[in-house]
Amino acid sequence: MAWEVLKEVVATRYVTPLREGGSLPGLVEADDLGTYVLKFTGAGQGRKTLVAEVVCGELARRLGLRVPRLVTVDLDPVLGLGEPDQQVQELLKASGGINLGMDFLSGALGFDPLAFEVSAEEAGRVVWFDALVNNVDRSWRNPNLLWWRGEVWLVDHGATMIWHHNWPGAETSAARPYDTSDHALARFTPDIRAAAAALAPLVTEELLAEVTAEIPDVWLLGEPGFATPDDLRRAYAEPLLARAATIHERVKGDR
Repeated sequence: MAWEVLKEVVATRYVTPLREGGSLPGLVEADDLGTYVLKFTGAGQGRKTLVAEVVCGELARRLGLRVPRLVTVDLDPVLGLGEPDQQVQELLKASGGINLGMDFLSGALGFDPLAFEVSAEEAGRVVWFDALVNNVDRSWRNPNLLWWRGEVWLVDHGATMIWHHNWPGAETSAARPYDTSDHALARFTPDIRAAAAALAPLVTEELLAEVTAEIPDVWLLGEPGFATPDDLRRAYAEPLLARAATIHERVKGDR
């Protein structure tokens, strides 16, 4: 079956580094006239971070959560020759080819749980989703949420699905509970059970096959224990399918 794939664009100008993140993402313009936050295959966290961004970002979007549009960005390292920062030059040089871009939300503010209000229903949907993908990077210290046009947007899912860093132990890792006590939205009394009732039935084998099909093959090659990219795609889908049904019962810190 032919699934939808991420739109492909070509970077035409490297604008500036964004130094808020440890992976040193950059702002680029592309041949579709869009402006994107670019995450690099040559960054220290490697291509698994980009795989996590695609799986979680596209799954969240299909579940009705707000995530900036994702695209694949073909990068020519020559774009960085005029960049005075040696670290940035080296990152661009190491990242030729397919990278990941997300729409730049101009004017967006970093989410502050003391400044913005979120309903218990919406908070529950975000917290349930983070429990599903085991997002350990959504604390009040570093929410990885944006406030744009009066709504919450989810960004930065590179620190999810920790089990993909050790596939032999993935089943055990994915069976662990999720702690919400430090979650950025915990103060809004998230209704996790209502979120589970609404969203868990949507996480089907077919939906996960569609989501994982969007991962570029080149990011999946050479993984020990997997003969083909599709074998690895199925490995990404299996823990999520299993967690969707029961993760709400294994949430710690639920208010």
